[in-house]
Amino acid sequence: MKIIFTLLFFLHGTIHLMGFLKGYNLVSVPALQADISRTGSIFWLMAFLLFSLSGIAFLMGKTFWHIPAIMGVMVSILLTATVWSGAKFGLIPNLLILVVAIGSISSANLDQMIARETHQIMASPSTSAPKTITADQLVTLPAPVQRWLRKSGMIGKPRIQTGWVKQKARMKMKPEQEKWHKAEATQYFTTDPPAFIWTVDLKMSSLAHIKGRDKFTDGKGEMLIRLNSLLNVVNEKGPKMDEGTMQRFLGEMVWYPSAALSPYVTWDPLDDRSAKATMSYLGTSGSGVFYFNENGDFTRFSAMRFMGNEPGAKRHEWIIRVKDYATFDHIRVPSKMEALWKLEQGDWTWLQLEIEDLQFNIDRCHYFSSHWQIFPKFMKFAIRVFGCCQDQA
Repeated sequence: MKIIFTLLFFLHGTIHLMGFLKGYNLVSVPALQADISRTGSIFWLMAFLLFSLSGIAFLMGKTFWHIPAIMGVMVSILLTATVWSGAKFGLIPNLLILVVAIGSISSANLDQMIARETHQIMASPSTSAPKTITADQLVTLPAPVQRWLRKSGMIGKPRIQTGWVKQKARMKMKPEQEKWHKAEATQYFTTDPPAFIWTVDLKMSSLAHIKGRDKFTDGKGEMLIRLNSLLNVVNEKGPKMDEGTMQRFLGEMVWYPSAALSPYVTWDPLDDRSAKATMSYLGTSGSGVFYFNENGDFTRFSAMRFMGNEPGAKRHEWIIRVKDYATFDHIRVPSKMEALWKLEQGDWTWLQLEIEDLQFNIDRCHYFSSHWQIFPKFMKFAIRVFGCCQDQA
């Protein structure tokens, strides 16, 4: 698709070059019946140069490509009006370029918003060295939870205060959907205070691209999903979203096991292989049941969660199941998982997830340092305002 769109730039630009050459009587262009003055031909050359610059920048992945593209479209539309009968079909590529350029601007604005929100979340935790987890701290927890924390390798390790997760996934957007869509996602999280921000990129087709952001901070949840960075597919917040996002944080605690000892989580033993966890923070509460096997491994999380945010939304059982384990920085965590809803018409497995990387106790500039080549202006912003990541400048 990238190559096709790049060719569109150059082909569209070449047509404008023909207008320039016609103005100087260098070539004959039968499709352009109107006379083009030598002064007017300069504008045809300008459009050609702008579209060529845009095509080169787009092909090289430069974020500024939309600037000359929009300028080129504006010039081209004005030129089209002067030779309407012969160039009216030029509006089609102009509209295509304009829509994609506006989408690029919207995407950049969304990235900037995510960068700002990520810094706000990552700047909240204490900068003091995390305390080491000891066996004595586990004694008040239910027996299966104690075995899980020992099996995860948390004893003798620093308490996890912050982290970053890189994921690859397959997703289904509706229960009746048969085809899986591939996605890539990253998530930053903190445990004190509890918060996360999750960003996902999902390609539905060559023409449809989904970008979403799920956020939990100050006990509140927000979900924003955009189609091609332009149209809001989901933009939700409210009490149901707050509770559901908190339940997600609770279920994903298995990636940062020391959070089980946090004061905002209380545990109720159910039997030798399960325990109920209830999380309460800043007026929002949510709960779920953790299940373990005989070896102490976490196997499943279950919560009665609102499916949707509309007034009539009902609770359904939401389940996370573990498919495999891996060790990151000496901590053993679930690395392959699937999420499903238990519905009246049957189970809807909507997510298959694999962790590609997991880092603990990262600093607040991790986002900027990991994105500085893609978003250099964010990096400069971080250095200037937050005084961090100097080695990446």
